[in-house]
Amino acid sequence: MFFEIPQNLILMTVGAFLLGWLLSSISGSFGSKQKAKKRDPRDDRIRSLEAEVRVAQADAEESRGKVGSLEKELEELRGGVEKRDNVISHQQKKLEETTRDLKESVLKTRELRAELSDRATENLKSEVKLREVETELEVAQASTDMIATGVLDYSLAPAEEANDDQELEDLLDESDMTGAAT
Repeated sequence: MFFEIPQNLILMTVGAFLLGWLLSSISGSFGSKQKAKKRDPRDDRIRSLEAEVRVAQADAEESRGKVGSLEKELEELRGGVEKRDNVISHQQKKLEETTRDLKESVLKTRELRAELSDRATENLKSEVKLREVETELEVAQASTDMIATGVLDYSLAPAEEANDDQELEDLLDESDMTGAAT
């Protein structure tokens, strides 16, 4: 080497460097405390507002995600409600048709019962008339039979009429018995 540096000088230089570094770090720590005390309160307010903004943004993103999932769920529920509404309206239509058919059936049944009742009445009336006609025919037949046999003679006297009436009644009874047997 070009010149020789004494070892003492090197040690002193290193010691002075270390001492300076130590003193500067101590004075820096004291100075930073004082600097921290002298900090502007608006800076602290800005930092707290920035922190609140970050929290609010995170909450907003979370809320947006929830809103999206809720919208999907709402759409699914609307589809389900529409399907149920369609089913209910279809069932109501069926119920109305069934009610209308039932009312029509009841009216038709009432009309048929009334018609059946009228027919039964007419049938009964015709049977009564038929029996009256049969009775008149039997009487007429018995009269003709009696006239043909000579049992009934209108030329007889009134005294004989009483006997003839008795005979007529006997003959009518006999003819009723034969008519009933046939």
